[in-house]
Amino acid sequence: MRGVTREVVRGVTRRRGPGQGRRTGIAALLAATAVLGTAVAPAAALDAPAVAERRARAWLPQPTGPYPVGTTSLHLTNAGRADPWQPGRARELMISLWYPTARPAVGDERARSMEPGAAEHFGGDGGAAVFNYRAASGRTDWSAIRTHARQDAPALPGGGRPRPVVLYSAGLGDPRTWGTGLVEDLASRGYVVVTVDHTYDASEVAFPDGGLATSVFPGMLGTPDLDIGALLRKAMRARVDDTRFVLDELAALRTDRRLPAGLGSSLDLTRIGMVGHSAGGFTAVQTMHDDPRVTAGVNMDGQLHFPGPTGEGVFLSSVAEDGLDRPFLLMGTHSADSGDYHHQPGWDALWQHSRGWRADVTLAGSQHGSYTDAQSLLPQLARQGAVDGEALRADVGDVRPERAVLATRAYVASFFDRWLRGHDDHLLDGPSPRFPEMEFAR
Repeated sequence: MRGVTREVVRGVTRRRGPGQGRRTGIAALLAATAVLGTAVAPAAALDAPAVAERRARAWLPQPTGPYPVGTTSLHLTNAGRADPWQPGRARELMISLWYPTARPAVGDERARSMEPGAAEHFGGDGGAAVFNYRAASGRTDWSAIRTHARQDAPALPGGGRPRPVVLYSAGLGDPRTWGTGLVEDLASRGYVVVTVDHTYDASEVAFPDGGLATSVFPGMLGTPDLDIGALLRKAMRARVDDTRFVLDELAALRTDRRLPAGLGSSLDLTRIGMVGHSAGGFTAVQTMHDDPRVTAGVNMDGQLHFPGPTGEGVFLSSVAEDGLDRPFLLMGTHSADSGDYHHQPGWDALWQHSRGWRADVTLAGSQHGSYTDAQSLLPQLARQGAVDGEALRADVGDVRPERAVLATRAYVASFFDRWLRGHDDHLLDGPSPRFPEMEFAR
């Protein structure tokens, strides 16, 4: 990897060498969040009195597939598993399903991207908009962001065959809603997409009873002698266990009357893929390693190694050490500690040890947030003064937002079309004149 960065962990500043660059999310749990004072500085410097006058608003890009989209949310409880972050309590999760429907949503039929309580926390001092993306606290009306999906709409039949299922996992500290643009696009192309909130990891999770479970990570920042490597391993174990539980539940959901009409029977559990960003990308390929039900996976800029107790060092994950025998796609960025598999120890190990089909692309001009809703939303918010220009460049780079969104959608859909549907558009065969910003690794 490239470059040398400065990072603050538990109040101690140290210089890190090549391969130890700072990246928001799993690569730097406390490097991203332990510097709350540093990360928030650009936002704090903005005009605070304007908060009461007008809050910034933004819009998600339209899906590109032929189908209108529906969505519904479910509360799941794993009665046989203790919550890893709240001892003595059963593990509870929220998931959302996104799927083709017959009629597009209009006006207020369009589901909110975030529930109001969750949105308020997300954009506040303890939320991921501030500690992961350095937006100005309280300056954005996150609850005003609407999806293009109709809430609880009946599912559109799949033409005699159930639809392939794709799971989505967000980055460390990010809620399941932070990949809505990509998720909606996959659903509009004929997939059923299941987004998973990793409770007490995600910035916040809103439950049907009005409860809001917030991330435990910011509260750990001042913990003496915190073992960062152990904490990250615990987080990844929880994420994979969450995902496998959701896979178990999907079988029962095929006949669950809580789902909108036709949705349960639309699930083809013989064709399951998974995509995730940052820690979610790590979760996707680690779940593939641990659970054969996942046929194909996409890792969008998620490192595959752990640090030692102080946040330094490289200790490979089991998926990197063992490799995979099923297809996967790696999508890197131009962040200092990213790039293609030649520049990342965990990715290189995975590449060398794998036996199945694989590809590796890097989006030129991108940064770590470019594969999330940050790429489309933050530039809009920056124009309204809710995101500092320096923070914007650090989070999404200088790639044109519309090109980044188009490329991300095209490559993820091409991958899943090829391996879950048997339709190969050959986009992943090598460099394409359609997307000159996508660099292929060999």
